[in-house]
Amino acid sequence: MNKPIHHMIPGAPDPVAPFSHAVEADGWVFVTGQMPFTGTASNSPYPRGITAQTHQVMKNLTRVLEGCGLGLQHVVAARIFLTHFKADYEKMNQVYAGYFPPGKRPARTCVGVTGLARGARVEIDFIARRPATAQGTKRGKKNAARARATRQLSRRAVRDARHA
Repeated sequence: MNKPIHHMIPGAPDPVAPFSHAVEADGWVFVTGQMPFTGTASNSPYPRGITAQTHQVMKNLTRVLEGCGLGLQHVVAARIFLTHFKADYEKMNQVYAGYFPPGKRPARTCVGVTGLARGARVEIDFIARRPATAQGTKRGKKNAARARATRQLSRRAVRDARHA
């Protein structure tokens, strides 16, 4: 196994705890569960209601994927956590289904939980797979270069924040 790549994506919401936005190992990209923050600060407000919160979570996940040089078409699995399962399951599904074409939807687990960070109603995480054909191509090398640049920016941002 190659050394894991820890991605911190500029413009994605700040983590609410000590973790990376995504970790990549051998072409697999594990995207940390995203909350419905409307800004990059982890104390940004959430939109009201499950429909708006689900859209915001998907937007935040897409931002992380794009920062890794990937898109929703690369997602192979999703886990969804709902604090109001009975009340929100159908509405969340209606929103979620709109992000993936029929017949191309990732494997998925959805569970009810007693609480999520900062009082969110929904959190979603992804597992994505970098296409094997892109790993040795110009595009794959460009994505790898972008990932390295992102890590360097992330390290600088963390260092600067510690010294501020």
